[in-house]
Amino acid sequence: MTTKNTPRSTATDERGFPRFWDEARETMPRAQRDDVILARLQHQLHRVYRDLPFYRRHYDAHGFHPDDVKSLEDFTRKVPVITKKMLVADQQEHPPFGSYTAATDMTEIARIHGSSGTSGVPTLYAVNKTDWDRAADVHAMAQWCGGVRPSDLVQVGFPFGLFFGGWGVVQGVERIGAALFPLGVAESEKHLEFIERLKPRVFSGTPSYCMHLISVAQELGIDLKESSVKTLLVGGEPGGSLPGTRQILEEAWGATLIDAGSTSEMYPFQTNVGCEARSGTHIISDEVYPEIVSTDELNQPVPDGERGAIVYTHLWRESQPMIRFASGDESYLTHEPCGCGRTYPQLPEGVLGRLDDMLVIRGANIFPSAIETGLRSVGGFGPEFEIRVTKRGALDEIVVRAERDASTTGGEDAARALQEQGEAMLKRVTGIRVPVEVLDPGSLPATVFKARRVIDERPRP
Repeated sequence: MTTKNTPRSTATDERGFPRFWDEARETMPRAQRDDVILARLQHQLHRVYRDLPFYRRHYDAHGFHPDDVKSLEDFTRKVPVITKKMLVADQQEHPPFGSYTAATDMTEIARIHGSSGTSGVPTLYAVNKTDWDRAADVHAMAQWCGGVRPSDLVQVGFPFGLFFGGWGVVQGVERIGAALFPLGVAESEKHLEFIERLKPRVFSGTPSYCMHLISVAQELGIDLKESSVKTLLVGGEPGGSLPGTRQILEEAWGATLIDAGSTSEMYPFQTNVGCEARSGTHIISDEVYPEIVSTDELNQPVPDGERGAIVYTHLWRESQPMIRFASGDESYLTHEPCGCGRTYPQLPEGVLGRLDDMLVIRGANIFPSAIETGLRSVGGFGPEFEIRVTKRGALDEIVVRAERDASTTGGEDAARALQEQGEAMLKRVTGIRVPVEVLDPGSLPATVFKARRVIDERPRP
């Protein structure tokens, strides 16, 4: 169990608690924070080059040496990226944790977690005791930014197993000193039952699962707006920051949605989270340093506000540090001042989606998140939908199959009207005509963890 800390802040919020977890750190001027970041980047580069064979081989192969980095721009333009595929291959050649880990003695390791690799063999992540303890404080700072306080009860709907998933939520809640109900993956009816019995103020799960619970509650005659939940802490997949998805979840739950980012390789992964100003999600950039770069050239930075690939770097992690890890996600970054007073940069719309999820249909680049944004903007659709992609002759074809909301009434005419509204909205957000098939509620598999939205039936080359 993690140890409870006391927030370091002089200002207080409307509930009488300190506004910040670490005020000096969270409100640090950008120039001062950039100096801290550069010093940590230089430290990490020299350490991994000296101590971790994976990085020495990689850097030597690219003609790079840590002494080459004199500025943040040098770091982006000169340091070669690493990818999940490279990590998987290195672990297979140097089991069990790869030659990019410093945690090899079990007396040093606090936790072992993992994520699925391209071969189906889990990629393992060893976290030493120092990193595990530091991660708890980072999670606490992120959750405090999202409004979690010691007087709260937090009910967790993330799974507890190989994935880091809900473990980061547990770490942060315990460090804050709030009460915790880690129910994990359970029957949806059980979650709703315990929300009524225990009256948690915070519910944590994926956006898709929170959306699914809306439908289950409707079937059971439960009005979630009348529940005790006032904060939804979501993560594990893109979508929590999409305006349409956010609006549906907040209106149905009568709660404020806080989007927290995640990727297993970059644990402590809850390094970006929403705040009370609701202008985006903050990146705790002096913990995990983010870069937005060209999707075609990962050593080419792009300006603030321009979409690109996200590259992450651990600034403090000792065990299995990731240096310029190309996550495969897309977003854009801004350093505009935030009304909450924090000076961390923001992702105004969170993580937009994964680059490898992008579909090229008749010359148009389409992200599943764009489809979701369109559907959520039209009243009458339920939480579940799927995108089917096929090939007819030389042409790629796409169709969206979406359930109507269980509360909607009307027959074929109502379904046809909903279909037309959906198709008009999807053409607006994607630029091409996307056929919509309206389904009855319950036609598609219910989402109980992460949504699988895309079914690509095109022949593999």
